[in-house]
Amino acid sequence: MPKGYIIGHITVRDPEAYKEYVERDTPILQGYGGRFIIRGGASEAPEGPVKDRHVVIEFPSFEDAKRAFYSPEYQEVAEIRRRTSDSDIILVEGV
Repeated sequence: MPKGYIIGHITVRDPEAYKEYVERDTPILQGYGGRFIIRGGASEAPEGPVKDRHVVIEFPSFEDAKRAFYSPEYQEVAEIRRRTSDSDIILVEGV
């Protein structure tokens, strides 16, 4: 079964308030089997516009990634991210 991924491209506008999102989202996503394989770090964009921060969370399946993202507990915490950053979030099925 192909793995699933939540991929985020984020520019944080309020770093202090964003910390609460990071603290609270981690245990929720890990509870759905998520494993952070990229979380910040150096990056460059040789083509096209780019946000400042990139996150990739791997899940056992695409369905698990969707369950985690759409779960009520994650959506509650995601409001913090939406208020404190500009973000593009993509759910992807692996190969």
